Amino acid sequence: MIIPPPAQKRDNLLLLEGVMQLQAPRHDSHRFDAIVVESSQMQRVLEIARQLASTHATALIQGESGTGKEVIAKAIHAWSPRANHALITIDCTTIPESLMESELFGHERGAFTGALVTKRGLFEEGNCGTIFLDEVGEMPLSAQAKLLRVLQEQIIRRVGGTASIHIDVRVLAATNKDLKTLVHKRRFREDLYYRLNGVVITLPPLRERPEDILALVNHFLNMYRQQFGRKVAGMAPETMELLLRYAWPGNVRELEKAIERAVILGHSHLIMPEDLPPSLLGRDDFKSVANHKRSTLVQLEKAHILVALSEHRWNQTRVAAELGISRTTLWRKMKRYDIGIPS
Repeated sequence: MIIPPPAQKRDNLLLLEGVMQLQAPRHDSHRFDAIVVESSQMQRVLEIARQLASTHATALIQGESGTGKEVIAKAIHAWSPRANHALITIDCTTIPESLMESELFGHERGAFTGALVTKRGLFEEGNCGTIFLDEVGEMPLSAQAKLLRVLQEQIIRRVGGTASIHIDVRVLAATNKDLKTLVHKRRFREDLYYRLNGVVITLPPLRERPEDILALVNHFLNMYRQQFGRKVAGMAPETMELLLRYAWPGNVRELEKAIERAVILGHSHLIMPEDLPPSLLGRDDFKSVANHKRSTLVQLEKAHILVALSEHRWNQTRVAAELGISRTTLWRKMKRYDIGIPS
């Protein structure tokens, strides 16, 4: 592992310029609305999403909370032949079990107390489009059986109705849970699990892709300083070091809120560590990095190299000198960690 040299007086604007250069428009960058991708892991995710988009296949998008599962679902829909039709997002955690079937598939007038009019369900509303089932692992078993039938036959029946209604929908599902474990616990239907996971897209957590932290920081910084009219030039080096070392249990969502807060509360032209949420500054908040089952030393070395590269505007000779290694060794480590030079 490369240990940074003793703290030296540095020009804070070097880091700012380096990061801005990293986030300069690139012809080969993969972007869709809120998607900001620099890491090879996420570029591969987007390649799979693009390939999947051209088909009508069902897919399961899995990853920790805040990694951007809904954003990927929106991208698949936008890149698909169904883009001109509706994308219906259904949060399975917010619909009570007693209302789930009615919400998904609709009901006829008089089907139950309070059903004063006939109502089309969300699947019917999304006909010819895409249905995104967010946190599908929270769906009650009673609704899972009905969903399986819809996926198999593309037919729905409203609550209280007798007529079969043919629909044409593409279903994408997302979860931050291990569905296979839920199957073993009999909390998720095995047949539905295998129906959904024909194509699986797994989003890596933010702590495993520090290149994306650098890119996302500038994306959110630009967005919020324009939104709030703040004259914030960039990040101080020590602030960026903190952002790269933090484990980000809330992933991209947590990072966005941290930058939003820093832009609002910051008093300098640079974001300082004290402008970040207190949770990022507390010692205990870094336990998840130290205890992570993957090679933490490798992650930290990669983070150190990225910080140094951004500080020195990707001048590899200066970076090698600062880190106390040869330029050849630096090049080998960049190749090992798949750190590309921004164009």
